[in-house]
Amino acid sequence: MSTSGAPVVGFSSGTAAPLSQAIVVGDLIFCSGTGPLDPETRTVVSDDFVEQVKQTLTNMMRTVEAAGGTKNTVVKCNVYLGDVHNFGAFNAAYREFFADAEGFPARTTVGAVLHRDRVQVEIDCVAAKA
Repeated sequence: MSTSGAPVVGFSSGTAAPLSQAIVVGDLIFCSGTGPLDPETRTVVSDDFVEQVKQTLTNMMRTVEAAGGTKNTVVKCNVYLGDVHNFGAFNAAYREFFADAEGFPARTTVGAVLHRDRVQVEIDCVAAKA
């Protein structure tokens, strides 16, 4: 499953990544990791960490919604931070993003070496179909 509303990743110019944006199995949506890329240009939206978090969450939700889920049906997020010192700023942006949801998804947050220059955050998730 893929959507034009979220960037499709590639590992170099003209190559397709060996993954799906999401896979639907029964009533569950398993979303691949997404980052702070502009869906049109496929470039990093900003060097500002909070802006990257907001774009990453927006991209994630576009994929969830394209697969039939909603913000209220996101059940688990795995978060990868390029710098764990950004944990507090991440929590604030994440709390704001999910403020209008019925509750917060379960979550794991870890520090990681991210694969693309300038990318400071990546998130994958599991959601249920609405």
